[in-house]
Parts: sequence; C-alpha cells; structure tokens
Amino acid sequence: MIASLPVSQHFTATRNACKLCTPLGACLAFSGIEGALPFLHGSQGCSTYIRRYMISHFREPMDIASSNFGEHTAIFGGGKNIRIGLANVIEGYNPTMIGIATTCLSETIGDDVKMFLHEFRKDHEGEALPHLVHVATPSYTGTHATGYHDAVRAIVDVLAKPGPTIKGLVNVIPGMLSPADLRWLKQVVADFGLDPILLPDYSDRLDGGTWSEYKKLPPGGTTIDQAARMGQAQATLEFGFTTKQSTSAGTLLEKKFGIPCHRLGVPIGVGDTDALFDKLQQISGRPIPESYTAKRERLVDSYIDAHKYVIGKRVVVFGEEDLVVGMTAMMGEVGLKPVLCSSGGKSGKMADCIHAAAPEIAEHCEIREGVDFEEIADHARELKPDLLVGNSKGYKLARELNVPLIRVGFPIHDRIGGARILHVGYDGAQARFDSIANSLLEIRQQDSDVGFTYF
Repeated sequence: MIASLPVSQHFTATRNACKLCTPLGACLAFSGIEGALPFLHGSQGCSTYIRRYMISHFREPMDIASSNFGEHTAIFGGGKNIRIGLANVIEGYNPTMIGIATTCLSETIGDDVKMFLHEFRKDHEGEALPHLVHVATPSYTGTHATGYHDAVRAIVDVLAKPGPTIKGLVNVIPGMLSPADLRWLKQVVADFGLDPILLPDYSDRLDGGTWSEYKKLPPGGTTIDQAARMGQAQATLEFGFTTKQSTSAGTLLEKKFGIPCHRLGVPIGVGDTDALFDKLQQISGRPIPESYTAKRERLVDSYIDAHKYVIGKRVVVFGEEDLVVGMTAMMGEVGLKPVLCSSGGKSGKMADCIHAAAPEIAEHCEIREGVDFEEIADHARELKPDLLVGNSKGYKLARELNVPLIRVGFPIHDRIGGARILHVGYDGAQARFDSIANSLLEIRQQDSDVGFTYF
C-alpha cells in the first residue's frame, strides 16, 4: 500500500490552465491587420495548435506560418529557418506585414530574432519587403492576453508615424474582444462624428462571409495606412486596467507622439458603458445620440423586471482579467453575487480593479490570479455557486456542479457563434443579462418536481 503524500498548499504545477499560450494572443492581434500573416518562430506543432484553437472558436480559415524547427535547429539555432520561411511567405502570400512571434523553444535556446531580421533585410536590400513586426512571446512568461497586448504595442511601435494632429481622429485599442464587440465600438465612435482607427480589427477577417474561391489572406483589418496615422490622432481610447504600462500601446502613443490616452474599463454593463459615452461626449463635443439613450433605458428597465430572479445568486467568473472585471461589474449592478473571480493572468491588478468597479461585492468575493481550473474547481465545490460565467473550458466543472455555464470570452469551442457574442455596450449587457436570467429560470424548471410554464 502506497501512502498518500501531503499536498502542498502552494502547488507549483499547472493542471488544466485557465489561460492559453502567449503566441496565440499575438497571432490574434496580427490577424487584425489588413494583408498581414502571423509567423511563429518555432516548431510546426505550435502553429498547428494555435490554428486549431482559433478556427474552432471563429469558424473561419486561418493560416499561420512557421519556421518549422527540427532537432538540428533546436540545437544550433533557427536563423536559417526564419530567413527561408520569410522568403517563402513573401513569395506565396505577398503580405503587407508579417507578424513574427517567438515560441518557448526559440526563446529558450536564445535565438536573436532581431539580428535575424536585420540580416534578412540586409540580404534583400532594395526589394519591396512587407513590414516585419517582431514580438517575444514565450508562454512561460504570460498568457494569451499578454501576447495580444505585446503584439499590439509592437505593431504601433513599427507602423505609427508622426504628423500633424487630425481633429476627430481617435485611436481605439479595444483589448481582446469578439468581432461583434469590435464592430460595436467602431459604430459608436463614428456615431459621435469621430473617425475611429481600431487596432487591431479582425471583425471581418475572423467573422466574414463566404467566398466563391479560397483567399490566402482574408479581406478586412486595420490598414497599414490607418496604423501609420495613429501617430496623428486627437486622442486614444484604451480599454482595460490590468495591462502593464510597459506593454500598453496607448502609453507608447502618448510617449512617442503626445497623444492623450484615456484608459477606460471594458464597457460591459451600465456603469462602464456610461463612462465610455461620457468620454466620447468630451472628445467630440456632441451629445449622446438618442438611440443609445433609449437602449440604456431599456436595459435598466430589464434589470428592474428580472432582478428578482437573479438577486443573491452565487456566481463563479473566470477568464481574461479585464473581461472578468467587466463581467463582475455588470453582475454587481443587478444583485448577482460573484463569490469567486479568477484568471490565469498574473497582473497583480485584478483585485484592485474589481474592488473599484464593483465595491459592493468586495466583502464576499474571493479574487484569485494565476490559478488553473483544478484550483478553481476546489474553491467552487466549497462555494456552491448557482452559475458559472466564462469560456468553454469551464464546462467540465459546470457539468460536475450541475449549474449553467454562461459562455463569454475565448475560447468558445462547444457552441456556435463565439465570434458573434456581444459583450460590450448596452446591447451586450442586455444580451448577457437575459442569458443569465433565462439560464437560472431554466434550471429552476428542470429541477422542479412539478412542471410549470409561468414565472
């Protein structure tokens, strides 16, 4: 008989991570540039894994190039591979930009990618090369959200150019949101008479229509010209408070070009959406369009109508840090009771952001960063939630606890429409609130000994 060993309170291994790999986020950001192609400097398996994850969520084709490390490359370095790979990609795709993200393997052996790119440009001097944007993304230093933000900053650093300020031009750096969210943000900024430059914008590339013929590079995305004009904007709107200043594209634009950066919470729910509209009024000098005022009134009315079905219900929220903060703030508005807010990210800011956004839940909510799903499950079993809110990776726990899972964020693999989930704005809050309320009503019907159809 083997005696069981005591379990350390500080478990150092990750078991079913509440995050995805760092270069995945970088590939998503690079996919938001028109004519761009993501390129992983590392093994082919990394690009295959990321393609599978992205295609399963967005239900759109996606190409990710690879320098295709082998045993020899892993020992002696991948300089030759990256040069051959870039040349092949340029010949086969003719991209406007190649976004080069490193993987754990290339980072661990210490490949000097900046030097490789310098040599590549020198070898092809006089040729019309695409923009080459490099970002270091070893997965052992962050999450998919980290890779996303680092890649956005790298794009700004390479592409944004100085020039005279263009009145009404507004940079919008949305964070890791859905294509539906990106479309909403572009529309609402334009409705204030402003000209938005969204970076990145994969709303068409990863949620487009059908094609009569296959296209190597899907249409859509922030153009190279738009990215260049970001250095001439009147203002920048950057969403999310957990991003470090060192990886903030808005901070970089402020330092390089003197563009005021307005940092806001992800506009989920009434409070944070109100804050966005207040800022847009200030920048544009225009009042809020009546159509949005009406949507706000309908949302508040729905809160009043249905709060009795959700008030006091215990919720576990998980996912990307800024999304967790936004969803928790919305829940505080309607009387839901988040009892555990968790993320695989480790910014060190999530707890303060939640307390600032939803102070009414501070006393009864556990807030945990850098956790995996085994830790989340251990706490959730003790907390006995009525509802889980997060991505598809939480389904196993929801099934075990026999509670609904409201799917938000990334990845959504077990349902159709992950790219079309609207999280932001009054419309997004309305859809998410209705989904939460109806899921709780459905579980009451299912668990009832007496069938009923009226609440």
